[in-house]
Amino acid sequence: MAGAFIGMSELEEARERRPRRAPRRSLVAYLDSSVILRVALGEPGRLREWEQIEEAVTSALAEVECLRTLDRMRVQGTLPPNEIADRRETVFRLLEGMQIVELTRPVLARASQSFPTPLGSLDALHLSTALLYKERGGPAFHIATHDLQLATAARASGLIVLGA
Repeated sequence: MAGAFIGMSELEEARERRPRRAPRRSLVAYLDSSVILRVALGEPGRLREWEQIEEAVTSALAEVECLRTLDRMRVQGTLPPNEIADRRETVFRLLEGMQIVELTRPVLARASQSFPTPLGSLDALHLSTALLYKERGGPAFHIATHDLQLATAARASGLIVLGA
């Protein structure tokens, strides 16, 4: 699946254009930055269900968070420059295989509303994106995160959580 930058209003049309695959144990999942970074950095504790994700969805925010994390690692000297370049390339390749949902006005409006549990601004944007995507319909939908606060809020909002 080629990555695409799409708004929430275009999701149904994008789903219709996707080729149909034979039934198998596969997942449709919203991935937050923690999941993407753990894979890109080759860290232990990668999402167990990673190989089962057939359709990955994330926010445009994930690219910013991932690249800012890598830049912070570069400035702090955590990784050498050639390793940073490799990890940046990995982030770009991972994102190319995902549906990217833009930070639209509906996402921002939902993120500014209350949630059942405490949640920071960036996590509120991730959760809002996932909730609005799920509302557009489709198969069973999961949210994948290694962030306990986001996982708690997602569960309290009725989402199935992978990872945390």
